[in-house]
Amino acid sequence: MAYFAGLDIGGSTIKTVLVDNAGQKAGALVEVPSDVKKGYEATFTQLESALDQLCAAIGIDRYEVEGIGLDVPAPSSNGAIWGRANLADDWVGVNIREAFSKRVKIPVYMTNDCNAAAVGEYAARKSYCGPLLFLAPGTGLGGGFVLPGGKPFDGANGLALEIGHVSVPFLETDGKMPQCSCGLEGCLEAWVSLVALRRRVGCELQKEEWKSHPLNDDALTIEQKAFQLRDYAEKGDVFALKIFERQARILGYALAGYARIFDPGLIVLGGGLSEMQFRDQYLTWVKASFEKNGWPMFSVSPMDPKKVTTRIEWAIAGDSAAALGMAAVARDLFQ
Repeated sequence: MAYFAGLDIGGSTIKTVLVDNAGQKAGALVEVPSDVKKGYEATFTQLESALDQLCAAIGIDRYEVEGIGLDVPAPSSNGAIWGRANLADDWVGVNIREAFSKRVKIPVYMTNDCNAAAVGEYAARKSYCGPLLFLAPGTGLGGGFVLPGGKPFDGANGLALEIGHVSVPFLETDGKMPQCSCGLEGCLEAWVSLVALRRRVGCELQKEEWKSHPLNDDALTIEQKAFQLRDYAEKGDVFALKIFERQARILGYALAGYARIFDPGLIVLGGGLSEMQFRDQYLTWVKASFEKNGWPMFSVSPMDPKKVTTRIEWAIAGDSAAALGMAAVARDLFQ
């Protein structure tokens, strides 16, 4: 029996799993603190600790791990980090894949965290074998694309699928395009993200119709107001639902464009949105906008009116999606 590890580096925790050569999960998920802010060498120590815990839990030695899939929360190309993102400065320009492989004496594959989560969602769907487009709205908006067979599409420089930074033609109430955290204007992330919710809440609360809304309490910061928005929406609050509906319809518009480029067959939405109590209503808004702004053939096949050509679903792999995805890639590459 051979084993393959998936190591998912996050800003605060590292999630890790093992799978066997049949693709079955071996043992439980192991989490350790992430030391990315202290540099890559400190993180390597944490990765080794997690790897040893994984092996000890099922009674094997580290040499029985034949391959590792590693993901990092930063842009990378062929194992080298291109930008620091939430990492320490010393990561940039270093071939992390080669350095870690040399340290543990195990072959390593590396990609970014959103690609890894996309592969995890693919691996969780045993009956699906077509391409998969993944979007994860959170503080920002990340994405990944999986080719048929389960291989993530990284692009020539590991920079593919920066989905959140494609412009969409929507304007704020002042007639201007919103500023994105990347420095550009009008990006999808500036509409579909936690940062975007903060801006939208601030804009809407300035309107006379929401003057008496509880979130107009000056004692609350804009961060607190945005954080509470989901709770209000889950209680059926009109103000909160209006903001989420606009976000969902802009997301559906963008997905229609992505379908014309990728023809994914399956679009998976993850991140915090997948945990909302009103997520069924949210998905209804997304799908309605997708159908309104997309070509009919990307919704229903002209050959079979009963066949849905592009499904949009919520993520199902959970917090371990990226780690499982990397373990699956390692198994495919190194078995």
